Amino acid sequence: MNSVTWMERLASHYEVMRSRYPEEKLLILFDIDGTILDTRYLVLTVLQAYDAAHGTSCFRDLRIPDITTHEDNVRGLLVRLGLPTTERERIAAWYERTYWSPDAVLRAHRPFSGVMEVMRWFQIQPDTFVGLNTGRTEAIRAGTLDCLNELGREYKVRFTSDLLYMRPAPRDRSVPQVKADGILQFQRAGYRVFAAVDNEPANLAAIAEVDPSHEIMLLHADTIFQSQRKALPLHSVSGDMYDLTQLAQETDLPRHVQLVWHGINDARNLRQFLASNVAWGEVDVRLDPASEQLVLRHDPLDGAYPCRRQDLLPLEDVLESVRASGRSIKLDLKEGGSVVHESLAALRAAGFDDSRVWFNANANVLGKEGFAVLQDAYPSAIFQVPVDTMIPILLSRPEEGLECLEELRSWGINRLSVKWDRPQMGELVDQLNAWGFDANVYNVPDLKAFLKTALLLPRSITSDFNFPQWHYFGRGSGQEGKYHEYSIKT
Repeated sequence: MNSVTWMERLASHYEVMRSRYPEEKLLILFDIDGTILDTRYLVLTVLQAYDAAHGTSCFRDLRIPDITTHEDNVRGLLVRLGLPTTERERIAAWYERTYWSPDAVLRAHRPFSGVMEVMRWFQIQPDTFVGLNTGRTEAIRAGTLDCLNELGREYKVRFTSDLLYMRPAPRDRSVPQVKADGILQFQRAGYRVFAAVDNEPANLAAIAEVDPSHEIMLLHADTIFQSQRKALPLHSVSGDMYDLTQLAQETDLPRHVQLVWHGINDARNLRQFLASNVAWGEVDVRLDPASEQLVLRHDPLDGAYPCRRQDLLPLEDVLESVRASGRSIKLDLKEGGSVVHESLAALRAAGFDDSRVWFNANANVLGKEGFAVLQDAYPSAIFQVPVDTMIPILLSRPEEGLECLEELRSWGINRLSVKWDRPQMGELVDQLNAWGFDANVYNVPDLKAFLKTALLLPRSITSDFNFPQWHYFGRGSGQEGKYHEYSIKT
C-alpha cells in the first residue's frame, strides 16, 4: 500500500480504538533505528570518522543515497564500494566497535521527515501515549533518551524512561522476541497498545503472534531492513513517508487553540468562512476616502494597489453577517484616528460583546492612546500587536526584550503575534508563554504549515485556510491569493 494510505489507515484505526476504549490509556509504539531515525546518517558519520582517525580517504565521496544496506551489515557496503579485503576487515572491526558509542548515538542521528510531528500529534491527544520498543540494549538507555529528546525538543516531543522498552543484554533473546516482550510489558503496565511501527518485517510478525485479536495495527516503515518482506503479516500496512496531513483530522485539533480565518475581505472568502467550523474571522479595516466608509482591504487605498471599488465590502455589512452566524470578529486596524472610533461604533451597532471581539494593530499605528480608546469600549476583548521586528532582541537579549513587552502589557496588550515562517518561531512562542503572554501565529498558508504550528500549542493561529483536504478554500495571504492551486467560481 502507498505511503498516504498507511497514515489514513492509522487515523481510522485510532478513532475506532478511542471509541472502543474511551477510558483506557492508548499507546502507540515506535521502533527507533530505521523507523524513527534514518540510520544511514549514523553509517556515514562513523565511516567518515574512520577516515579522520586513520588519515585515509576511503569515504570522502560517500553520500547518503549510496548507503542502501542495513547499519548492521557494513561489510556489504564495503564490498560494494570495492575496497580490498584486508582493508574491509580493518574498517568493519573499527566500525563495529564505534557505531553504538555514546558519541555516535548523540551526534550522528537524524529523524525521518515528518516522524516527530506524527509522534507529537499523538502525544497531545487525550489519554494517548507514545512509547519506544527497541532492540537497542539497556547499556545505552541514557544515551538513547538524551539523543531522542534533543532531536525532539524542536517539536516538543518528550520521551521518558518508563515508556522505553529495551533489550536486557546484547545476546539476550532475539530482537523479534524482545519486541513481543515489549508489547506484553506495556500491556501489563496498563496500556492499551493500538499500533506498532517498525521497519523490520520479522519484528512485526513476532508482535502479531502475541496479538491474536489483531487490535494492534502493524505499520511497516518501508525503509532499509534485514529480514524478508515476506515475513510481514497479511494485515500489516506499509509506508515510507510520515504525512501529518493524512493523519490529523480537524476534530482532533487542540481545543484551547483559537482558530482565525485570515482576511475575510471579499464576498467569496467571507462565504467560505461562514461555511466552515472556524470561530473567528479577521478583517482588515481601512477608511475609503472616496466614500468615507470603513471598508475591508489589506493593501492601502492610495492608488498603488489597484482595485475595483464596487468589490470593497463595507465593514458594517460583514459585521452583521458574522454576528448573525454566531461567530466572532477580529479587526486588524490598518489605520488609526477616526478608524478606531468608527470601528467601535460599527461593533456596537452590530451588537458584539467583549467575548466576541479581538483587535490587532501595529503598535506604531495606534500607539498607547489608540489602544486605550479600544479598551474603554471593550475592556475584556483581546488586544494584540505583532512583534516580528522585536524577535532578534527577544531571543538574543531577553531581559531587554522583556522590558519592551512589559511596556506593551502596560498598554493592555494581552496577545502577541508572530509570523509563521520566522526563524526560531517555536522557540519564541515558548518564550512568550513563559513570560505570561498569549501567542498568536499568523500568515499560516497551508495545511502542512498549520498542523506543524498547532503542535506548538500557541493560544491562537491565524491562517488562510487554504486546505483543500478539509474542503476549506481560503484565498491566500493578502489580496493576491498567491497560495491558490485551484480556482473557485463565484
